Parts: sequence; structure tokens; C-alpha cells
Amino acid sequence: MEVFDEYLSRIDNPQHRTRMDDILKWVINKFPGLVPKIAWNQPVFTDHGTYIIGFSIAKNHLAVAPERAGIGRFSDEIVQAGYNHSKELVRIPWNIPVDFSLLEKMIAFNIMDKANCSTFWRK
Repeated sequence: MEVFDEYLSRIDNPQHRTRMDDILKWVINKFPGLVPKIAWNQPVFTDHGTYIIGFSIAKNHLAVAPERAGIGRFSDEIVQAGYNHSKELVRIPWNIPVDFSLLEKMIAFNIMDKANCSTFWRK
């Protein structure tokens, strides 16, 4: 988790910092094979050198970026959870709980879908 310490220390809002910390710890515990790192000044997780998921914060939401394929695959569930999304990211409002089962599905999908991917991003 030390890889994320500096990033977390720069989050001014204590509730936002705690939520991000909780999510990052959850990913590390649930998916111990993923490699945690900072890329583009944001926490991301990779598997065999390929991007799996990334997180960032904004004023009104926590952003989850599972790539377009992950968003497309789970678009209906994202909306049902009370979140909105663009083609590139899911916005989880600060006042809505994190749907960890949905997050787990998105991560598991990317790990499986990119098992034979030899590039960082999907092509």
C-alpha cells in the first residue's frame, strides 16, 4: 500500500481520502496478483504489464476507469448502482456507497478479457 501513500496524503478532504484508501486496500486484498502503481498521478492496477483499472478523485465523485470495454460490458449495472459514466470512466458520487460487487465484476472481467493481451491498453 506504500506505493499509494504520497497520493493519499495529497487528498485534502478526509472523507474522500478514507474512501479512496478503503477502495485501494480492498483491491489489493481481493486481487493480490495485481500490481499497484501510480501512473498519470493516479492509482492504477496492472496485470502482466497490461492496464486493469485506475482511480481518481474529483470534487463531486470518485472516478473508476476500467477502459471502454469494462464500461460497455457493465453499463446497465453501473446505472442501476446509481452512478453515471462516460465512455472512459464511471463516476461514483461521494454521497453514494461503493458497490464493491460491481467493482469486483469489472476488475475480474478485465483480468479475464485481457489475459492474452500483450499491450498496456486494448487495441
